[in-house]
Amino acid sequence: MNQLEGFMALKHLLEQQEFTNSYVIPYFKKHLPAFEKMNILEIGCAEGGLLAVLDEMGMRVTGLEIEASRVEIAKKNNDKLKIFVGDITDHQISRTIADTFDLIIMRDTIEHIPDRDSTFANLSKLLNPGGYVYVTFPPRFSGFAGHQQNAKSILRVIPFLLLLPAFIIRGLGNLFSENQKLIDHVIQNYHDGLSIRKFSSFYKRFDFTPVVRDHFLFRPVYQVRFKIKPRRFPNVPLLREFFAFGCEYLLQKKD
Repeated sequence: MNQLEGFMALKHLLEQQEFTNSYVIPYFKKHLPAFEKMNILEIGCAEGGLLAVLDEMGMRVTGLEIEASRVEIAKKNNDKLKIFVGDITDHQISRTIADTFDLIIMRDTIEHIPDRDSTFANLSKLLNPGGYVYVTFPPRFSGFAGHQQNAKSILRVIPFLLLLPAFIIRGLGNLFSENQKLIDHVIQNYHDGLSIRKFSSFYKRFDFTPVVRDHFLFRPVYQVRFKIKPRRFPNVPLLREFFAFGCEYLLQKKD
């Protein structure tokens, strides 16, 4: 890992911890009275910032992360954390983890997983009866679903970039000397992205019901990243797909 990668990993870790303390924990305490007694799995736990905070509270936590390098960073920060390197779409993942959970957390992860059938099937296997899944994601057609805000050039402030044809996105990347890996991600994020309508069809098909459902013009995490206060967006079926920059769902598995 080079110096820049190390800096970004630390930045991500600190953001995860700050957001967990300022928003995630109060959210769960409000909506899940038994939250602090729950057995929790985070899918896509990255550098383990959320897990570390909950572990310090004495809670039972487990992580699943597909990138081994990020798990290594998480373990360096807290070697007590139980984190598996693996893929939620793996049909053997429930055997690998060998546990079931009261709450599964997926923050900004599901939009990067094309195989949602296997994802939801495994969520069902890993949850206890009546268990919960907390999911956040940017809708596929929303302004910054391409994650272009991570760019170093002016592209970071251009909304709906991912809706342009791929050759135009690549041309803009070359014009502004943008990192090629980021441009590839913007294009891939459109292909892998998840609309609110499609997400709803998946959770209904797998017998989940929404307990809390919110759509945001300004997402809660923006408070940490950009000092912008959250602002909700009306639940209007077509408009929410384009102008809600983020979704937040607390789903419950039917008994």
